[in-house]
Amino acid sequence: MLADETSPDARSGVKAAEEPTRGWLTGEQERVWRSWLAGVARIDAHLSQSLRSTGLDLSEYEILVRLSEAPDREMRMSELADEVDQSRSRLTHTITRMEKSGLVVRRRCKGDGRGVWAHLTDEGYALLLAAAPGHVDAVRECFVDVADPADFEALGRVMDAVLMAHADRQARTGRQAQAAADSIA
Repeated sequence: MLADETSPDARSGVKAAEEPTRGWLTGEQERVWRSWLAGVARIDAHLSQSLRSTGLDLSEYEILVRLSEAPDREMRMSELADEVDQSRSRLTHTITRMEKSGLVVRRRCKGDGRGVWAHLTDEGYALLLAAAPGHVDAVRECFVDVADPADFEALGRVMDAVLMAHADRQARTGRQAQAAADSIA
């Protein structure tokens, strides 16, 4: 992602095959974007390292959290995949590992033989309770406490906007797919 002043033609005399439809990033936008990428990578690494002693990785921890917050500590696998932003296939592999460790069990949905529920076991809940204090300390250390409160609130608004834009794109894509299917029928 090249900034206006460093676009391919400005740096080398070679013109890009096409221009971005929304324009090149400014130098400041590119700096912020790259800081975001580096920061996310370092936060993920720090949180993963802090969870290592519990035997969990960050995605497994998030699955335990989501299940612990759900009614009866269970969710449909498809809903859980959406909640933790994993493909259904990836979630299935992760849940299989967690099931072998006794942290979750899968159950067929009552009244719907196609659906499967992931249920947090007592053992999984106990591990979550044991891991949570260290995880929260790590989140505060590498993310919450390093930001000025006003900057932290601003970041929250930015992430809300990102998530809303993503949901809007998903809804448009779904409507377009449905319209295409309807036109064939």
